[in-house]
Amino acid sequence: MPLIVRPPSFIRKDSLIFEASHAALRLSYSRETYGGGPVPVASVQGFHAVRDHTEALADPLSPEDQVVQSMTDCSPTKWHRGHTTWFFEEFVLQKWAAPYERYHPRFQYLFNSYYEAIGPRQPRPQRGMITRPSVAEVAGYRAGVDAAMSALLTRSDDPDLLATVELGLNHEQQHQELLLMDIKHLLSQNPLHPTYQAASGQNQVGTPKPMAWVAHPGGVAEIGNDGQGFAYDNEGPRHRVFLAPFAMADRLVTAGEWLDFIADGGYQRADLWLSDGWAHINEEQWQAPLYWEQVDGVWHVFTLNGLVPVDPAAPVVHVSYYEADAFARWSGARLPTEAEWEVTAAAAGLPDAPYGLHPQPLASDIPAGGVAQLFGEVWQWTSSPYTPYPGFRTAPGAVGEYNGKFMVDQQVLRGSASITSEGHARLTYRNFFTTKSRWAYSGVRLASDG
Repeated sequence: MPLIVRPPSFIRKDSLIFEASHAALRLSYSRETYGGGPVPVASVQGFHAVRDHTEALADPLSPEDQVVQSMTDCSPTKWHRGHTTWFFEEFVLQKWAAPYERYHPRFQYLFNSYYEAIGPRQPRPQRGMITRPSVAEVAGYRAGVDAAMSALLTRSDDPDLLATVELGLNHEQQHQELLLMDIKHLLSQNPLHPTYQAASGQNQVGTPKPMAWVAHPGGVAEIGNDGQGFAYDNEGPRHRVFLAPFAMADRLVTAGEWLDFIADGGYQRADLWLSDGWAHINEEQWQAPLYWEQVDGVWHVFTLNGLVPVDPAAPVVHVSYYEADAFARWSGARLPTEAEWEVTAAAAGLPDAPYGLHPQPLASDIPAGGVAQLFGEVWQWTSSPYTPYPGFRTAPGAVGEYNGKFMVDQQVLRGSASITSEGHARLTYRNFFTTKSRWAYSGVRLASDG
C-alpha cells in the first residue's frame, strides 16, 4: 500500500479564511522599514548611533568572551568590532580622507573578511587564535577610526562618500546580528549555561493560536527593489514573476508544533527528508533544533537569557533548511518561494516589531485575512535558491564582492529576526544561508498550492 501521511490537525485546507484580490499582487508599498527604528543615516549623528549600538551589544561580555571562536562559521566579538571598523578605514577613509595613515599597518590582514581584491587575510577558521590586539586595543582602533570619520563627515557631503558610508552602516548592522548569533553559540558550549543578559521578568509561557491560511489567486507580480531607498545589490533589479495560485500560513510554525513533529518520529523518518538532509542529520545525530536539550524529561532551549523551558507558543527557531523542508512535508504543506513571501508581505504591510533576544509568542489574535510575524521574530526559510535576479550585475571593485560571489549552494530567507537591528529590515531583503546552517535565527512559515 502507498504510504499516506496525514498532516497534523493544525494544518487544515478548510481553514482558508481570506481570498486576496488580484490588485494585492501589484506591489505598491512604502519604502519605510519596520519598527520605527532609525534607518542608518550617513551623517555624524547617524554614524555614531550605529557604531554605539555595536559597543552596547559587546558591553555585557568579558574580554575572555570576546576572543573565543566556537566554530568556523562564527567569529569572535572582538573580530566583529575590528572588522566593521576596518570596513570604514578601507573603503571610506583611504579614499576620501587621503592622505590617511592606517591605525595599524597589519590590521588590514587581521580584519579583512573575504575581499580578494584587497589582499590576503587571516583564515576564517583561525580568527579565534588572535589574542592580540587586545579587546582594549580594538576599542582604541574603533575610537580612532570613529574620530576620523566624524571629521570627514563634518567637512564633506560627496554623494559617493555618503553612499559608501550608508553601505558601511548597513554592513555594521548585519554584524550586530552576527555578533549576537555568534556569542549565543559560544555561550551554549558552556555546561554552566551562562547568560548574555538576564531576563527582565519571569518567563511567561504563551498560548498557541490556531493556524489559518491566506489564499492568493496568483498572477503576474513585481518583486525586488526599484532603486528607491537603500538596498543591497542582490535585491534588484525589480522584475516580473508569474505566480500560480497559492496559500500562505498566517503565522509562524511554533515550538509546540515542532514538539509534535519530534514525537511523531520526524527525525527518524527518511521519507520526510531530502537525501542530503537525511545523511546530514544522521551524521550529526540531530534530534531537535539547535540549542534544545532535555532536562528531567522536559525540553529546554538555551537562549541569550539562559536555559529556559521550551515555550510551545513561541516560534521555533534555529532550524536548518533541511529541517524546515522535512517539517513542511510532514505537515502536508511546503515552504514558500521568496516571490510568494514578498507578495504576501507587501499586501500585509510593514508592522511594528519589537527588538528582543528571543522570538516571542503572538501577543494577540490575527485579524481575518491578516498575516502576522513576517518581521521581527525569525528569518523564514524559502524554497528559493539564492541566485541573481534577471539583469543583476555585480559592482566593480572590491565592494562588488559583497553579495554576488555567494550566489550558489544557498537558500534565501525572508523577513527579519528578533535580534535584527531596528531600521535594518525591509520588504525586499534577501538573507541567505547554506542548507545545513542553523545558528542563525531561522524559522518556518508554511505555504501550500492554491
